Amino acid sequence: MPLPRARFIFNPHSGHNARNPWLLDRARAFIAEHKLDATVVPTEHPLHATDLARRAIDEGCGLVVAIGGDGTMNEVATALVGTDVTLGLIPCGSGNGLGRHLGIPGPGKGAFRALLANHSRVIDTGLADGHAFFNAMGLGFDAEISARFNALTSRGLSSYVRTASRTLFGYRTVNYTIHADDKEVSSRAFIVAVANSDQYGNDCYIAPGARVDDGLLDLTVIRRLTPFNVLPLAERLFTKRIAGSPSVTRLRAKRFVIERSAPGPLHTDGEVRESDASIEVSVLPSSLRIAVPAPAATQVP
Repeated sequence: MPLPRARFIFNPHSGHNARNPWLLDRARAFIAEHKLDATVVPTEHPLHATDLARRAIDEGCGLVVAIGGDGTMNEVATALVGTDVTLGLIPCGSGNGLGRHLGIPGPGKGAFRALLANHSRVIDTGLADGHAFFNAMGLGFDAEISARFNALTSRGLSSYVRTASRTLFGYRTVNYTIHADDKEVSSRAFIVAVANSDQYGNDCYIAPGARVDDGLLDLTVIRRLTPFNVLPLAERLFTKRIAGSPSVTRLRAKRFVIERSAPGPLHTDGEVRESDASIEVSVLPSSLRIAVPAPAATQVP
């Protein structure tokens, strides 16, 4: 089955794209090579990708492809929630959590070619304080590091590790009360994260076992970080064993209410904004269609 009319949205400021502007030409060459009914449009400012995606829907596109990092993915996907338009993803960010979870390869590794299979999955959407997320949202140290990381001119795993290391032991924990269905948890916490997929990105698994299509969200609380547990916790994050740490609490539910002592930042897919002291986090089941690689038996040559 041929691809539907498509719009490729390219973020020239995404870390990978800024270092590899040839990706814009690669997208245009891909369209020409396969004679697709498609165009490429670059973003010009924050949130522009959402406007461009909505315009693509109005113009009859059945596929809208985000070429960028998690923030670009979030902006494009936000416009597609609840529609029958498919999100395509060429993951070019520093983490690419959703892309990794779904097995979507990076540019130069088959991401464009995978679109030709015209194969998709329907996944859930998370809402945090009314803002959509598709991979993960977070409070506490999570949001603080996202804010600092987003301000960097050069991003990547090494930059993230350096930023986190500089902030690590100066960060003060906050009191949280978390309501999840019939459960309540109160604790000082270093990080409160709610995940749709199983990882932040770079194979750092904040919610091992989480699925993007189960109608549930996975909450992870890291209560404290000390010079003595930081390395064991880091090792657990990268080996899918975070749930076994005595410093961690895991919950799974359709809806959470997270209360803290004062308003502050939260991040949704790495994009940071200020939010109230009380935050409602909920799931919209089966609300987004996303292009994924075809099963091995039906791979496009």
